[in-house]
Amino acid sequence: MKIGIFAKTFPGDDPLSVLDAVRRAGFRHAHYNMSCSGLAAVPLRIPKAVIAVLHSAPSITGVALCGLSATFNMIHPDEIERDRGFAALDQLASAAQALGIPLLTLCTGSRDPLDMWRHHPDNSSVDAWRDLLDGMTRATAIAERHGVLLGIEPELANVVSSARKARELIDELQSDTVKIVVDPANLLEAGSADDFRSAIDKAVDMLHPHIWMAHAKDKKADGSIVPAGSGVIDFEYLFRRLASFNFDGAVVTHGLHADAAPNAHAALTSAAARAGIHLT
Repeated sequence: MKIGIFAKTFPGDDPLSVLDAVRRAGFRHAHYNMSCSGLAAVPLRIPKAVIAVLHSAPSITGVALCGLSATFNMIHPDEIERDRGFAALDQLASAAQALGIPLLTLCTGSRDPLDMWRHHPDNSSVDAWRDLLDGMTRATAIAERHGVLLGIEPELANVVSSARKARELIDELQSDTVKIVVDPANLLEAGSADDFRSAIDKAVDMLHPHIWMAHAKDKKADGSIVPAGSGVIDFEYLFRRLASFNFDGAVVTHGLHADAAPNAHAALTSAAARAGIHLT
């Protein structure tokens, strides 16, 4: 397995400087965001010069790019906004192909017009599910054209709000392009360590053939987000459950400030060691 971090955890818009900060915090893998290259997170155009710098970045910094953010509101109530997102997705998929990044991560969206990560009561409607299916069909065509994968994550505030919903989507789409990103912190609003272990079990049991990446945010029992290793989520247990189906992907931390990154790396490395996991 690999341990990584969101590149945008570190400030700056020069990718070499950002990825150097990733390496100095102890990480050898990063999930990239085009904002780290001074662009919009989901840009409508990616200059060739940006691709050229990113192509050289792993050999210069020692940090491999394990994923690329492509999150936009796939069920935005304004279809023009959705179209803009798909145009950007095509650009990002082309960039990922050129850079050898295997996975683009998506947001399954919210009917909230201002915040794709905020719950809206219409997210559970038949129309929202239909729009998501249409959008994912469109997204898989883009991904297949560029030879990359798409990662969706169960998020309480989104249309795919649970492991069960993620499984329903996979079963309906029947596409090998669609993979799962599992984040224990996003499976429950709040709870004890036992509650989160139970949520991990349910997600892994239901989704393990499709899990491509895991996220490592942490939570206190009251639901507040904290750096990995300082909350109630049992990351040793997460590593063990991932190993149970021979997962060899990246466990990527985020939801923390840059100054907390070294401690998060140490906590995750320690949890992996206790689980008997070899890190690459």
